[in-house]
Amino acid sequence: MSNWVTIDGSEGEGGGQLLRTALSLSLVTTTPFRIDRIRAGRNKPGLLRQHLTAVHAAAQVGRARVSGAEVGSQSLTFEPSEIRPGEYEFAVGTAGSATLVFQTLLPALLCGRTPSRITVEGGTHNPFAPPFDFLARTFLPILERMGVSVDANLERFGFYPAGGGRLTFGVAPCPALQPLTLLHRGATRIHARGVVASLPENIAKREMSIVRERLGLERHRCRIETVETSVGPGNVLLIVVEGESLTEIVTGFGIKGVSAEKVASDACDEAERYLKSDVPVGSHLADQLLIPMVLAGGGSFRTLSPSAHTQTNASVIRRFLDVPIAIDAEGEDTFRIAIGPS
Repeated sequence: MSNWVTIDGSEGEGGGQLLRTALSLSLVTTTPFRIDRIRAGRNKPGLLRQHLTAVHAAAQVGRARVSGAEVGSQSLTFEPSEIRPGEYEFAVGTAGSATLVFQTLLPALLCGRTPSRITVEGGTHNPFAPPFDFLARTFLPILERMGVSVDANLERFGFYPAGGGRLTFGVAPCPALQPLTLLHRGATRIHARGVVASLPENIAKREMSIVRERLGLERHRCRIETVETSVGPGNVLLIVVEGESLTEIVTGFGIKGVSAEKVASDACDEAERYLKSDVPVGSHLADQLLIPMVLAGGGSFRTLSPSAHTQTNASVIRRFLDVPIAIDAEGEDTFRIAIGPS
């Protein structure tokens, strides 16, 4: 197994991120890997349904041989053969993130010779992953500037814990990703959206009251939406910061036992930190930009202090690809991440 990549699943952030990054890069590089001690430090160690969905999805797209793909498994081997674009449907079966399953597959689908159409059922808005809105308005528009063409559609909301959401994606082949530099945010325009499903509209109104007070937004910049089609109840608060170079979305999720005021206040804390820093790339986006920029062979961006997810992602990427990733501090909460030769 000398040509295999071996990964300690407990290192760094120690969550499902290590596995998803390994799956993505294994597919595009046709490099097999073994991962042990998967999520060893979590309350429920090992693979959960959402991780298994990503594994099975990657195995189908990459015609891979897999062992250890079962609930609770802490070891997995994955040996891809070739990427086969096409039409696929995957179901998480829980409120586990449908967006993360898609993001796991995207780098491989971009390498396909023909377009693909992907349908994923599961969680579209849960507290542990980027919501569909972030994917559609922040992540994918940046990839479009790198040459990527993805048509993304939210067909049905899926909130935690019921799930049942449905997303569809049309992915065109992209022979070569183009490097991108994101160093300046420019002037910003802020607005907010509160979404409730099978819950009182007053929850969103209370959230908007806090957002308007904290961020100084006029009433017409705060919108409330009631969702009628979700399987279960849910609430999400989206603070949208439109900059000249990109749109950042800060998210707060309604959680049982947590007041609407607390949800909104925490989201405002995150938004204010981002706005104070004057960087274009937020913490969550920084994590997600690493793979496409590495596959493009270069790029750079300014961001906040790198999260454990970002550091861990960079570490796993280095196992598969010999592309430099430099993370350098520019200020107290400002960093520059550069990919490729300096």
